[in-house]
Amino acid sequence: MSVKIRKSLVASALVGAFALASSNVMADPLKDVQNVGQQIQADAKKSQEKVDNLYGQSQELVAEFRATIDETELLKVYNDHVARLVADQNAGIESFDRQIAEVDKTKQNVVPLMYRMIDTLEQFIKADIPFDTDVRLGRVEKLRELMVNSKVTTSEKYRQVLEAYTIETSYGSAIAPSQGSLQIDGKNINVDFARLGRVAYVAQSFDLKHAWVWNNKTKTWDALSDEYLKPIKDMIRIARNQAAPDLVKLPVFGAE
Repeated sequence: MSVKIRKSLVASALVGAFALASSNVMADPLKDVQNVGQQIQADAKKSQEKVDNLYGQSQELVAEFRATIDETELLKVYNDHVARLVADQNAGIESFDRQIAEVDKTKQNVVPLMYRMIDTLEQFIKADIPFDTDVRLGRVEKLRELMVNSKVTTSEKYRQVLEAYTIETSYGSAIAPSQGSLQIDGKNINVDFARLGRVAYVAQSFDLKHAWVWNNKTKTWDALSDEYLKPIKDMIRIARNQAAPDLVKLPVFGAE
């Protein structure tokens, strides 16, 4: 009886030990499974975070790319605009070059023309009636000096040559008085001069007893008869603004 009881206790102990051992064996794989699951979840979370980060970076790159594309389009438009400006400037430069070439060619033609104009003006003054001759020839000499002055532009030289011609032209419609002296028969006589344009150039002695008219053909002073004494006196007073303009009888040479 006691032997059976001991055998039963031993059997019970073995069964209990086996059950305990079996319980430990089954508990460890389950824990491992749980740990693996947790690790997978943690890894999945990290992976998702990486995915999220990559997505965010990709969106930033897309935005930068779009901005770059937009900037590229703007730069293209701007470059096209600049290219058109450069083309227009080049066309303007070519036009200026042509104009400069034309100006240089014009200068080559104008400078000899001005010299001829000055020579012609001098010849005209010497051939004209002899009033203010020194002043007029002095103006011609200044023009010659001006022509060799490198500091004066060609346009200014041309302007002054034209101005000299304008002054000479104005003499043709002016009534001008002056005083001086004439050499008549070896005598020096003080006289009043009066000039009606280039139509008549007369002189009268201070004592009002003698009068003369310039003969441009013979280059001499021709004496006038007494009938011209009063008309010439009147003309001199009109030229001095001492009398109102009026009809005056004057000796005039006919055209040749």
